[in-house]
Order: sequence, then structure tokens, then C-alpha cells
Amino acid sequence: MRLHNFCAAGLLFAAACSPVHDKEASMKSSNKEKVIALLRSIETDDPHPVSFINPDRYIQHNLMVGDGIAGFAAVLQQLPKGSARVKIIRAFEDGDYVFTHTEYDFFGPKIGFDIFRFENGLIVEHWDNLQETAPANSSGRTQTDGPVNAVDLHKTAENKALVQRFIEEVLVAGKAEEITQYISPASYQQHNPALGDGLEALADALQRMAAAGTPMTYTRNHMILGEGNFVLAVSEGTFLGKHVAFYDLFRIENGKLAEHWDTIEEIPAREAWKNDNGKF
Repeated sequence: MRLHNFCAAGLLFAAACSPVHDKEASMKSSNKEKVIALLRSIETDDPHPVSFINPDRYIQHNLMVGDGIAGFAAVLQQLPKGSARVKIIRAFEDGDYVFTHTEYDFFGPKIGFDIFRFENGLIVEHWDNLQETAPANSSGRTQTDGPVNAVDLHKTAENKALVQRFIEEVLVAGKAEEITQYISPASYQQHNPALGDGLEALADALQRMAAAGTPMTYTRNHMILGEGNFVLAVSEGTFLGKHVAFYDLFRIENGKLAEHWDTIEEIPAREAWKNDNGKF
């Protein structure tokens, strides 16, 4: 998560080391509420939500940010004060994990997914994937519009298993002939800025990339998180000849993948990393 100056780097450390009674009060908030407050503080400069981070155990997977609270302090000063904008579109909770879908504006407009892992009510680990904001696709859909609230909470495990099978069998193993077992060709709604609705647009794009010698390839799935009918898959692969992370968010309806949002971010070369934790 790329954050900006909360007035001064020292304020970050003060918030992270806030009095015990403040931390005890904050524990009354849900993990989802804590993440929402933390992300909003990027724009508001409110120092309190930083106290939701465990300053002794914070693991950072954004490879452009140093590890731990010290990594925050180094990054917070990079943006001009008051320049950042944050609009949280979706937020979901899965056990000790919270994942969000957010519109950002820092160093230019971006769409991002963030994942936070909690231990004992405090954030101890963070992953993200960001992509520059693009115009609406050929079906008129943006990268973030559409339903935002999870339903069918009793089907969370079932829906996560569906997405995992789709990623592993169709995208990683390449069994394209099985795609209609997971997606309804007539009703698939697409938010990728380069694609339109339906399976025909997806198949055409994949064929064109393969013919150009730059196929989109999924090599490994690293994480599946979900709440109700929304499931996020975190995967690794190649896109346009580059090593990338794929974050794919699906909405499930009637046992099939009905809607899709994503971000694709290039993974920098190892020598450019600012921490040793890896993207995944």
C-alpha cells in the first residue's frame, strides 16, 4: 500500500505506539472497519488508524516499499500533502484476512486491490496489486462499477472452491474447453478495460495475444479469498512477455462466474525490490 505523509514521519511512529487504552478501544472495531479506516487515512491524514498495524511484526509485500513501519515512514513523505485521493469501492472479510477494491489517486489515478492479514486484532501482513485507471471498456463498464455488497454468505466456501478450480483447471492447466462449466457465455459481465462482455471477446483477445507470441499465461495460484458471492484469486504468470501478478475478483451467481474485475501488475526485477518478502 503506497501511503503519503501523515503530516510527518514521526507522527506515524507516534500512532503505531499509541497508549494501550487507545488500542483496547480500537479492538472493538471489526477488522474490515479497521482496514477501511486505515485506507481512508491516506487521504485524511488521520494518524490513529496506523495503530491498527502491529509495529513489531508488519510484513510488506509491495516490493516498492521497505519492510515494516520503517518502510511506511520512508514512503509517507513522497507525496505532496493533501494530494492523495482514496475511494473504497468494495471491502470483504475472510477469517483473518480483509481484502478491498479501491480507486486511488497518488502519482496518478490507479485501481488497486489490497489484502491485509490480522493477528490478535492487528495488521501483520499486506499485499497489493495496482493498475493505472483506464477508460470504460467496449461494453461501457469501468474497472470498478457494478455490485458491491456480498450476499449468499453461507456459500463462501463453495464459491471459493469454484474459483480455485477455474483458476487451476482452465487458466493454469489450460483446459479452455472446460470454460463453459464455470462461465455462462451469454451473461458474463467483464470489467477488464481491454475486453467486452461475454466469452467471445475473451477468447478473441487470448487468440490474438498467442498469435503475436505474447500469450497470457497463469503459472500458479497463490491465494483464494472470499466473502459470500465475491471471491478474489491472487495468481502469478506472464502477460505481454512480462512477469506479472494477476488479481481477479469474481461475482458468483447461480453456481457460475457472472462478473469479473481485475488488475495486472508487473513484478519488478529482484534487484529493484525494497524488501525481501516477495510479491506473494
